[in-house]
Amino acid sequence: MMPSSAPSALKNAPPGDGTVFVPPRWRWARKHPTLILGAVLLLVVAFVALAAPWIATHDPQDIDPLARMQLPSSEHWFGTDALGRDVFSRTVWGGRVSLIVGISVASVSALLGVVLGLLAGFVRRLDGIVMRIMDGLMAIPGILLAIALMAVIRASLTTVIVAIIVPEVPRVVRLVRSLALTLREQLFVEAAHAVGTRLPTILLRHVLPNMVAPLVVQATFIAASAVLLEAALSFLGVGVPPTTPSWGNMMAEGRNFVAVAFHIILYPGVLLAVTVLAINLLGDGLRDALDPRLARQL
Repeated sequence: MMPSSAPSALKNAPPGDGTVFVPPRWRWARKHPTLILGAVLLLVVAFVALAAPWIATHDPQDIDPLARMQLPSSEHWFGTDALGRDVFSRTVWGGRVSLIVGISVASVSALLGVVLGLLAGFVRRLDGIVMRIMDGLMAIPGILLAIALMAVIRASLTTVIVAIIVPEVPRVVRLVRSLALTLREQLFVEAAHAVGTRLPTILLRHVLPNMVAPLVVQATFIAASAVLLEAALSFLGVGVPPTTPSWGNMMAEGRNFVAVAFHIILYPGVLLAVTVLAINLLGDGLRDALDPRLARQL
């Protein structure tokens, strides 16, 4: 008689036609390479930024006029800028600013967008008021609104985050409202209303869980947009203070020396591009993985 463990062993055995058995988790990874690649790249950038105090070879604020605009060498891995500061140290420290801005803007925008979008979708009296305010904010170009806020308020990292959040919230509100208008007509929501369930309970238990997938994807795209917008604001001189190492500040300071010291803007530009690419790849991978229409193919 065959032992009881034989069926499970035969189930996990390689097929007889010569094909190799692939565990389910590896099959899932092979179907979403962009998600894996984006996550790996983003983890590498995050590790470099978080480990900046130990990775940096010099103080990012140290000025050495005798070592101005030196090419990459064993002492200065990425060379030096116009003030003799180490480009490598400033680059790894600058990653912290971009990651803080991206994570903060994505989190706060998603939170405010969910609250306002659910109110607009389920409370009819507030729908017109909320959406007209959002339409007014969307009519103003995001970068101009950010520049105006930065001109009124003192320049700081918090001000940059607030200035980027304001134009991003309406996009989340419109997404959440459209999902809410669809979900409130579903039978499970009507049944919850029929049995007397309070509206906050319906939103938290029945509506919000069905919005997680599109919200996560939207949050990744907001994070990528925030990283780019922060670099643009710093490049224009209305972002974080010039003394703070950031990729936008480094490219703004090095743009006048491109012909003689291209390395000043090369390395922060490459890391900025890699970070935005990683976030976009992560968003595309999450969209494919969380799409219910593709779930049957996993």
